[in-house]
Amino acid sequence: MKYLIFLPICFFTMSTNADNAASSSLADNIELIEVNVQKRPQDIRDVALSLNLIDGQTIIERQLKDTTALSAIAPNFKITQNAAEGTPPALNIRGVGSVDYNTSTQSPVGVYLDGAAGASANSQLVNLFDVESVEILRGPQGTLFGRNTTGGAVLINSVSAKMDNSGYVNLGYAQRNHLSAEGAINRQLNADMAARLAFSHQDYKYSTNNLLPNTPQAQMHQTHGRLSVLGQWHNLTIDSKVYLSKWDGVVNPVGSIGVIKSFDPATGLPSSFCSPDEAGSAVCTDAFGFNNGSNNFHDVAVNNHISDNSPHITDSHGINVKVQYELNENSYLVSLSNFTTLDRDHYFNSDGSPARLGEGNQNVSTNTFSQELRLHHEIGDIYLITGLFFLNEKLKQDSRFDLLRDFRSVEGLFNNAVTFLYDNTIEIQSSALFAHLEYPLSKQTTFTAGLRYTNESTDYDAIGQVNIATFANDQTGLTVPGWDISDKVKDNNVSGKLAMLHKFNAQHSGFVSYSRGFKSGGYNGALISSAAEAQNNDYGAETINAYEIGLHSQLSQSIRLYSAAFYYDYQDQQVFMNQSAITPGAPPLQLLSNVGESLIYGAEFDLSAQLTPALVTKFSIGYLPEANLKSFVDASGVEIKDNRLPFTSKWNIAAQANYVVELNSSQLNFHIDADYQSEFYFDQNQNPFANQQSYIIWNTRVAWENANWTWGAWVKNLTNEEYSHLKFDLVNLFGMLQDFKAEARQVGLDVRYEF
Repeated sequence: MKYLIFLPICFFTMSTNADNAASSSLADNIELIEVNVQKRPQDIRDVALSLNLIDGQTIIERQLKDTTALSAIAPNFKITQNAAEGTPPALNIRGVGSVDYNTSTQSPVGVYLDGAAGASANSQLVNLFDVESVEILRGPQGTLFGRNTTGGAVLINSVSAKMDNSGYVNLGYAQRNHLSAEGAINRQLNADMAARLAFSHQDYKYSTNNLLPNTPQAQMHQTHGRLSVLGQWHNLTIDSKVYLSKWDGVVNPVGSIGVIKSFDPATGLPSSFCSPDEAGSAVCTDAFGFNNGSNNFHDVAVNNHISDNSPHITDSHGINVKVQYELNENSYLVSLSNFTTLDRDHYFNSDGSPARLGEGNQNVSTNTFSQELRLHHEIGDIYLITGLFFLNEKLKQDSRFDLLRDFRSVEGLFNNAVTFLYDNTIEIQSSALFAHLEYPLSKQTTFTAGLRYTNESTDYDAIGQVNIATFANDQTGLTVPGWDISDKVKDNNVSGKLAMLHKFNAQHSGFVSYSRGFKSGGYNGALISSAAEAQNNDYGAETINAYEIGLHSQLSQSIRLYSAAFYYDYQDQQVFMNQSAITPGAPPLQLLSNVGESLIYGAEFDLSAQLTPALVTKFSIGYLPEANLKSFVDASGVEIKDNRLPFTSKWNIAAQANYVVELNSSQLNFHIDADYQSEFYFDQNQNPFANQQSYIIWNTRVAWENANWTWGAWVKNLTNEEYSHLKFDLVNLFGMLQDFKAEARQVGLDVRYEF
């Protein structure tokens, strides 16, 4: 750890006497980068934490569709679609995250839309249209954000109504019939009020190619809208937003990675298995002898007819109202109220084959209300924020897993077919008191202290039924009660932060901090196949103690460096585990359990440089040499020691460059970016089959700007890299792993008009 800490410290010595002589003139020319990560506008050099700011222009240039596209923006930050688009995404910051795709999931990385806390991870898939900025906060945010932010937070700030008359329209077309339209119109209604209407619509097909005849190809239609109304009076500001979102499509099917090489002709059971390098190739099949017969990475052969063409449907809407009232020149009050509803139906095929061996649906309905009240008070150079927070979420699940449906029509096998129906009702209530203080010890040194007390309860009612076939070809079956369990998980805890920020001069500032994060316990509404599982699916709270040292450094007028080193002591970590069932032939156990301690440490570097007036570059490195579970015992009694945490690459490197060519009355903008991830595992077992080898993704765009028009051409995944969002182990059940494939190369065009 001492070597990691030395790296940022060595940059502190870069401020020499010669530097100080020119510091005044350089300070006058340093660009102010304003952030709101402490719930007020501040210079990025005045905050004692590690963060990345993505402005709206970057979102446009890099064609960032939603939150899952943010992965390459910040060091040690990974986010993917997880188990197909529409399921809760997997967010991971510095090794802290979750790969749980279940609709009751509570992620340890918080996603905040316009300041409002999301509840379950269903709300974390946010479309990035008409967005002002995105701020990625790395490390526990235990004071001002607090709830379920042991890993960090992603703050999405949409554009509010402005006091002007303006707008834009953006139209696009890309491969795989990808049509997109986005726009906004802003109008000043009178001297005190303005309104803004923004929309986004996209139709597209996935790069997955389903070879099964007469099977619908996966596709999605997404429509999003937002109405913003701003009112500004003498000492009162009201910023209100109404959101609307609707998705309708055919689910992207899962691929099959078979692991069986041969079968015993006498018993029909597997006799030899493929190596991890062979798995998924033409020489390997699943337990039923299936192989799609193609070496094309994106080819599958999947029965995608479940419940009328395997639909995915999402309907959601919400309202966000921020009220700010100036009490006097030193104090103001902020009220943030938010209400959202979401209804989502997602159907899936687990076996990745033409057969009906593992099918089902995850249907969820959520209603979430949150209220935050903050008092900002400035006493000289002292800044104090005190506040109250309340959240209530009601979540209902109506889910089903149909196991071995095809066996129902086979004499001698029908009694192995079973359908599990699990309906869960979960209600979460969370309340908190918090205070945040910034106290200047001198003109150069500021002390920050934060404290938050959280009280949270999760009431759950898990009801399960089991449907079994009673004779051959019994497709209706007999439904019998399985379990009916009600209980409550209660937690209360204290989280917060202590930090010291020192400005060495106008160019260099450094900080040291201690943060404590807390994530409450709850109930895991995953696939449940027995009353014993349902009884054991609640889990307890986790805490993290994080130590960090960092540097914000302006090396010259055009070069800026951020660096940090951190050390995490993770206690009672909640880890989602996909584990083979103890009973042969039963569905896998999907557990969210407190596995004990974890140790994480690493370093980050983020460099921005304008090398010439026309060339701007950015380069970041994330390094996680240690992100391991110390020791835990799985459901089968096996002790696992020092295994790497899921989704944690040892190295991740991102780079981008923008080059501008000035023409007579227009300009050409060239952009290229790259994201490198070293290898990582998709589960806590370090399963060599559930492994993602290192990869690098290149994206590029060229745009011609002339007056109010912008014409662009872009390529995503330029080298057509083949990689996966998730590999899910079903070897003991089906002799295969589910493969959720990332998208292939895509070429597109867009045109934008601003008025």
